[in-house]
Amino acid sequence: MTSPPTLYSFRRCPYAMRARMALWVAGIAVELREVKLAAKPPELAQASPKATVPVLVLQDSTVIDESLAIMRWALAQHDPGHWLAGDDAALIARNDGPFKHHLDRYKYPHRYPDEAAGDEATFRLDHRTHGLSVLLDLDVRLGMSAYLIGDRPTLADIALFPFIRQFANTDRDWFDAQGLPHVQEWLERHLASPLFAAIMPKFAPWQSGDAPIRFGP
Repeated sequence: MTSPPTLYSFRRCPYAMRARMALWVAGIAVELREVKLAAKPPELAQASPKATVPVLVLQDSTVIDESLAIMRWALAQHDPGHWLAGDDAALIARNDGPFKHHLDRYKYPHRYPDEAAGDEATFRLDHRTHGLSVLLDLDVRLGMSAYLIGDRPTLADIALFPFIRQFANTDRDWFDAQGLPHVQEWLERHLASPLFAAIMPKFAPWQSGDAPIRFGP
C-alpha cells in the first residue's frame, strides 16, 4: 500500500488550519505530524528550510511549504464544493498582507518592542483599529451574500476564516460588541461547521519513531 502524503502541522496555526480544511474537503488523507513550535523536529527543517508549518511532503518527495499552495494543490486533485471558483487573489492578499500585519501586532504586541516605542497599549489598540477597518469592508461585502464570493463557501472564505477567528478570539467580548453583524454571522457558521470540527482534534507533538497518525475523511 502506498504511504499517504505527510503533513507537518500545528493545530492552532491559521495557515495550517486552512491547509487541513482544503485537504479534508478534497478527500486527501495524510500522515499528520503535529509540530510543537518551541521544539520543532529536525525532519521539518529537512523537508523545508523555512521550518514553518504547514509543510506537505508528497509521495514522490515533492515538498509544498506554503498554505495556499497546499490548498490549491489539494483542490486541483478534487474540488467537490467548487472552492477554486472563489480563489480571489485580491481578498486573500489583503488578508495575508495588511490584515495579518495588524493582527500580529494586536495579538502579540510584546513581539514588536521597537515599533511600540514603549507604549505597548496604544500600539496594540492602534493595530486593532486598523484590523477592524478591514473587517468593516468585509462586513459590507457579506451584507450582499452569505459568503465572500456568493451563496456558498469557497477558497477565499476558508483562506480568511482562521485569521478572522484569531482576531475575534484575541478579545471576544470586544469583537462581539462591534458593528460587524455579517462578519460575526459568517464566522459563527464556520466555527459551527462539521468541517472545522473535523480538522481540530488534538494530537501530541510528533517525534521520530511515533506510530503514524492518519488524518483525513
